[in-house]
Amino acid sequence: MSEQISTEIVIIGGGIGGLAAAYALAQIGKSVCVLEQAPEFAEIGAGIQLGPNSYKMFQRLGIVDDVNAISAFPDDLRMRDSITGEFIAQIPAAEDFRKRFGFPYAVIHRADLHKTFLNKCLASANVDLRVNSKMTGITETETGVRVTTEAGLVIDADALIGADGIWSKTRELIANDGPPRVSGHIAYRAVLPTEDVPEELRTNSMCLWAGEKAHLVQYPLRGGELYNLVAVFHSDRFSEGWNDFGDPEELKLRFADKCPEVRTLLDKIENWRMWVLNDRDPIREWVKGPMALLGDAAHPMLQYLAQGANMAIEDAVCLADMLVNENGNYEAAFLRYRDARYLRTTRVQMTARLYGEVYHASGATRDMRNAEISSWPIEKHYLGMSWIYDISPTWRDDGSVEAIGENIATAAQ
Repeated sequence: MSEQISTEIVIIGGGIGGLAAAYALAQIGKSVCVLEQAPEFAEIGAGIQLGPNSYKMFQRLGIVDDVNAISAFPDDLRMRDSITGEFIAQIPAAEDFRKRFGFPYAVIHRADLHKTFLNKCLASANVDLRVNSKMTGITETETGVRVTTEAGLVIDADALIGADGIWSKTRELIANDGPPRVSGHIAYRAVLPTEDVPEELRTNSMCLWAGEKAHLVQYPLRGGELYNLVAVFHSDRFSEGWNDFGDPEELKLRFADKCPEVRTLLDKIENWRMWVLNDRDPIREWVKGPMALLGDAAHPMLQYLAQGANMAIEDAVCLADMLVNENGNYEAAFLRYRDARYLRTTRVQMTARLYGEVYHASGATRDMRNAEISSWPIEKHYLGMSWIYDISPTWRDDGSVEAIGENIATAAQ
């Protein structure tokens, strides 16, 4: 049985980016309908890292306390050689880091951050959340867009935001640039109870074990109850999509030459989830009339800078700010949003590829990496992070930095 509704903005995709955008837009008085094709709003995956740039967005959205309550805060950021075990870098991430960047470095379970945004959207009268709503068609109309779903729902909206991930169907309509790029790297992800981690490896650190054509990342989650493990390696086994079961034998083969600490951690996991890592070449074509892309739909990136979710959250706040600036003129606001964001996200996309090469260096390149990075003072490490973390917290024309919700009445006029 078909149903027809109207809303100001329809968002395709109910992941972190889609819900962050819905909440930011609701706070400026916009009515939003979020379409999620799955039977429930949920996130696949385990841990993600949150930098000060995300915390500036959380402050704008008024959710810093909510995020802090479910995050863990590493004492330092470590890089070690996964073959020899030697320390390459150990960067303070507590008091000195907060003093330099104004906000913390946090790690959080992806599902917990997603639930935070979901709960905010559920509590908002401006957000209509729809599950089992696979988008089947988008057409421009004289007044905006019309979206149809597999279940027969028809939505007339003033504007549309595609937040449907790296395999975005919305992107096909806006950019039409083909499938994502296969990187040749595979990630195996798992979560381990802390009591199963050897005591000598239970550090309150975000630790990256760099190795030849492979690396391992470990860090605590949920206040230290769990440890997130991500093993990444080069492989010629490709499949479209995410969340397949991993092959423990392939993992052991790829990490056979690594140090005992790394092999011990990997041996603790029996069931792994596998992700084939993809990205896309950067583009400017995020916008078409009253339609715009956001997050991985606009700028999918490899994980090596840990900035995918951070960039999507920045997108959400920027988009809301631009709509305030343009008094609800969607086409003008979307173009300003694109112009404000694409060079920054392009830099993150390209730098993430470069970092993958650094983490997986071999031979003389690996030796040079270890010698060079280990010689850096802490200030140089912080300087290298500053282009990501020192972002301005607002895109408002008036330069205001208050929470987005402070201007609801003004924005809705």
